Amino acid sequence: MAAALEVRGLCKSFGSLRSLDGVDFDVKPGEFFGLLGPNGAGKTTLISIVAGLARATSGSVKVMGYDVRSQPSQARACLGVVPQELVFDPFFTVRETLQFQSGYFGLTRNDAWIDELLHELNLTEKAHVNMRALSGGMKRRVLVAQALVHKPPLIILDEPTAGVDVELRQILWRFIARLNREGHAVVLTTHYLEEAEALCQRIAILRQGRLIRLDTTEALLASHSRQTLTVRTDRPMPAQWADWPGTLPSADPCEFLIGLSDPNSLEPVLARIRESGVRMLDINIRKPDLEDVFVSLVQADGHNTTGPAA
Repeated sequence: MAAALEVRGLCKSFGSLRSLDGVDFDVKPGEFFGLLGPNGAGKTTLISIVAGLARATSGSVKVMGYDVRSQPSQARACLGVVPQELVFDPFFTVRETLQFQSGYFGLTRNDAWIDELLHELNLTEKAHVNMRALSGGMKRRVLVAQALVHKPPLIILDEPTAGVDVELRQILWRFIARLNREGHAVVLTTHYLEEAEALCQRIAILRQGRLIRLDTTEALLASHSRQTLTVRTDRPMPAQWADWPGTLPSADPCEFLIGLSDPNSLEPVLARIRESGVRMLDINIRKPDLEDVFVSLVQADGHNTTGPAA
């Protein structure tokens, strides 16, 4: 079976600016895949190429085996994209918007599926409301419905929950998780790394147009074993504590943070704090999460990477 998304040697340049630099990865059918990176990493450029909105300088992209350059119609029919921007036609109602979107894919008798989309995204009561009269959150729900109206095997969500409320996040993830269980592949870009950690089976991390890491979420978390100890004290720690190995910066002088390489390193730290004469008010040990891994990888890679990205 063809990969849901196949990216090979993808490069994109804007004059002297290289936005993508030899990116390679596959997304398996039915996989929930995370595409992460800081601002300017090249994520949106990559999605634009996959969607046929931009042309790669070199390399290839296939959606369900169809080349996006030589077979654009077939590739687009297999793809649903939820963009970052709220792009909509102000002259139609919600239902009309979905009916017109269906027509682009030759679908004329899918009212039952449109009704289901409206129900799942809590849009039923807004079905006959003009798009101009909707709130930003409601417009974003319509964008999700538009992307899914032709039941594409590959769904790309580009920052789908940016600036939306908790209710929409819960509605969206419940529905997308259902579609994923039914076999739809999902590619997610997000700055909410807790979402990626909870949902994605594999994660690719881009920085300045290059793929710097691709692995399972479990393996990424296991690669960053250092836990963080936070100690609240009754007064600031002595100045010499700033030189203790593993000490992390803190804006609160009465809060002491330190990275623990293994559990056995905890007791010497606590003993040293007691010897300092301060009183411990609270202790917390936090396991590493995807944000810790992400920051560590991006900062480490930044020391040996040159050139901008978009």
